[in-house]
Amino acid sequence: MSLVNVTKKGHILLIGLNRPDKMNAMNRAMYHEIASAYYQLEQDDELRVGLMYAEGDHFTSGLQLDDWAGVFANGKGIEPGEGELDPFHITGPGLSKPVVFAAQGICFTCGVEMMLNTDIRVAAKGTRFAQLEVKRGIFACGGATIRLPREIGWGNAQRYLLTGDEWTAEQAHKWGLIQELVEPGEQFAVAYSIAEKIAKAAPLGVRGSLKSSKISVSEGQEAAKQQLFPELQPVMSSDDVKEGIQSFLERRDAAFKGR
Repeated sequence: MSLVNVTKKGHILLIGLNRPDKMNAMNRAMYHEIASAYYQLEQDDELRVGLMYAEGDHFTSGLQLDDWAGVFANGKGIEPGEGELDPFHITGPGLSKPVVFAAQGICFTCGVEMMLNTDIRVAAKGTRFAQLEVKRGIFACGGATIRLPREIGWGNAQRYLLTGDEWTAEQAHKWGLIQELVEPGEQFAVAYSIAEKIAKAAPLGVRGSLKSSKISVSEGQEAAKQQLFPELQPVMSSDDVKEGIQSFLERRDAAFKGR
């Protein structure tokens, strides 16, 4: 049985953790299946957005530590193989396409860190988040120390990174860590609705917007400013821009092709 359900649905790639009997604890095999799905999302021109979710009552209880100890001790971490793209974006290139994230139940350690490398997040009320690493003798190494302070503020991040305490979906929503707080069982449908809206938007515009935003975060606002119009220039000569203008004049929904 596959540890990750990967389904192409129109322009959306559904990536579902599928180890519910183990609370979707992530072993190395599951990591590589997710990394392969991320590579598929990046390389398939028909795909415009990913949706990460989990089967069962919980998103994930975290890493299966006994399967990862050797990786953490090697001084390099895990490296995605050929045809893979790191879902934590710690090693190698990152995605140029957006990912929507849907969580429920327990979402610990690697679940939070994968969430931090997504773009729009939905969580069911009652979802529990935590970075438990300091309670296990290690520290977070999948991006939480880098991204969580930026997302929720230094003090809020250290409050939980340094104690291993849990925080709630309601806190996460208040901080802006998640964008939609929904009733339990509705998280996938709401996330899918958002993904559909992204998939219907102009693909070149979506990727350009995401690229500019990521440059601003990683390289600073001035670097992002310098690249705005050079990046926009080729987009302006695309068929999608013509379709966008024509659909506006005809007062209809645009049918974008990504070219």
